[in-house]
Amino acid sequence: MKASELFVRCLETEGVEYIFGIPGEENLDMMDALLDSKIKFVTVRHEQGAAFMADVYGRLTGKAGVCLSTLGPGATNLITGVADANMDHAPLVAIAGQASTHRLHKESHQVLDLEEMFRAVTKYSSRLLTPNIIAEVVRKAFKLSQSEKYGATFIEFPENIAEMEVEDQEPLPARFPHAPEPPAERIDKAAEIISSAKNPIILAGNGVIRNKAWKQLAQFAEELRIPVANTFMAKGVVPFKHPMALGSAGLQAKDYVSCGFSRADVIICVGYDLVEYHPYLWHPTKDRTIIHIDSAPAEVDAYYNVSVGVIGDLKHSLLRIMKVASPHTGTAMRGLRAALIEDMDQHKDDNSIPVKPQKIIWDLRTAMDMEGIAICDVGAHKMWMARMFRCEYPNTCIISNGFASMGIAVPGALAAKLAFPERQVVAVTGDAGFLMNCQEIETAMRMKTAFVILIWNDSAYGLIEWKQMNYFGRKSHVDFTNPDFVKLAESFGAKGYRITRGEDLLPTLKQALADNTVSIIDCPVDYSENLKLTAKLGEMVCPI
Repeated sequence: MKASELFVRCLETEGVEYIFGIPGEENLDMMDALLDSKIKFVTVRHEQGAAFMADVYGRLTGKAGVCLSTLGPGATNLITGVADANMDHAPLVAIAGQASTHRLHKESHQVLDLEEMFRAVTKYSSRLLTPNIIAEVVRKAFKLSQSEKYGATFIEFPENIAEMEVEDQEPLPARFPHAPEPPAERIDKAAEIISSAKNPIILAGNGVIRNKAWKQLAQFAEELRIPVANTFMAKGVVPFKHPMALGSAGLQAKDYVSCGFSRADVIICVGYDLVEYHPYLWHPTKDRTIIHIDSAPAEVDAYYNVSVGVIGDLKHSLLRIMKVASPHTGTAMRGLRAALIEDMDQHKDDNSIPVKPQKIIWDLRTAMDMEGIAICDVGAHKMWMARMFRCEYPNTCIISNGFASMGIAVPGALAAKLAFPERQVVAVTGDAGFLMNCQEIETAMRMKTAFVILIWNDSAYGLIEWKQMNYFGRKSHVDFTNPDFVKLAESFGAKGYRITRGEDLLPTLKQALADNTVSIIDCPVDYSENLKLTAKLGEMVCPI
């Protein structure tokens, strides 16, 4: 059989369901081999969209999402989405065609050293120089991608290698290592510190979701009566209705959650990655006791000086510490939760136009099922969603906050719907992020994936304007104009809605969620609330 056929068989052995990508001259043999495979190839309109789809698919399922491009510009278009997956610790395997090995040593049309380029944004980057190593390279790429901490890997597949014949080669079986048990002395030390703490707080990161330890964390917090703040990427890791839930940390401002950190004497970081929320923002004094509970040792950082690290199976670590540690009263930070809920409810009945961010989120939460999935793009709306969108389940609000790339919402929503076709999916995006990958609406319509795109329209780079006004009191080059989003939707064969009255948002969201197609809602947003929030946070005195 051909090397390309062996490669596809290796992908099948890894359980690959979808490949997102674009055909090209240098991946002709692989595209042909896929015709005889059960793997579904999703032809996209831009390679960045393919990488974002693989990124979100991997994050939601825990199985490596796969994206494919040709050489040169096709491969470089993958890089942003691949880097996003790697920094957000989402499992992803990227594959790119390459020119024949006979011309890689010299200046040649569209040839770049892709193996070296992707090395900086992946856990593993490899070039296939002989068909005899295909099985090993593919197995290694998937093993490393799907091992803690998850991330992206890359395989470069030259066209002349793909067309070679290969004999006596079979895919290697997919096996996954088990996480080790945490050392008993580390368990006892962590339990001792937690038991003697006056005001402990938990910072839960995306590692809790990757390790499927959310039930154990909720039990840990409830039994020991310790409040839990989650990073943006760990929304829903404990249900918001949980009595110990404090909501999201990471606004980089003095909000209710940061008040909790300023009071805490012991901070228990569970499945937390530094890229999610820089330690200098929540631990500026560098004088608190930090317990690191994770599957891997802590990163080195001056503001993250760990007193005890409990490394191993996250579920077992939490359950074993819980059995040894003494519970707390659970009342020290109850006022913080009450104040946060009051803030979330403040504008639920405000029907003004443009619509206030708080109202948009209230209506979105009301319209969506609790197990529906919101894919949040990057911009000012992300800060509001992270703060105020209530989640009762993990992976129901996907926020990119490691690499934090704009343009992820629309392709991400398509991947989410393919991964979970029975669940509601909403792409929550600003007008700028939407236009970065709106071409994938055609892909979604062709694939018959039904989801809603909710555009927060302010005709500006709203988050940057927010920062500019905070720092300089004036804005600089952030304004732009938009197309008619309703007509744009209709040009794709999708449905389009425009919000002109605040009271129409909720029924429009419900109608769009019921549409069996892609529906786009153009909603004007009042981002003057950004500066009001900044002023409020700046003046806040932590409630008792």
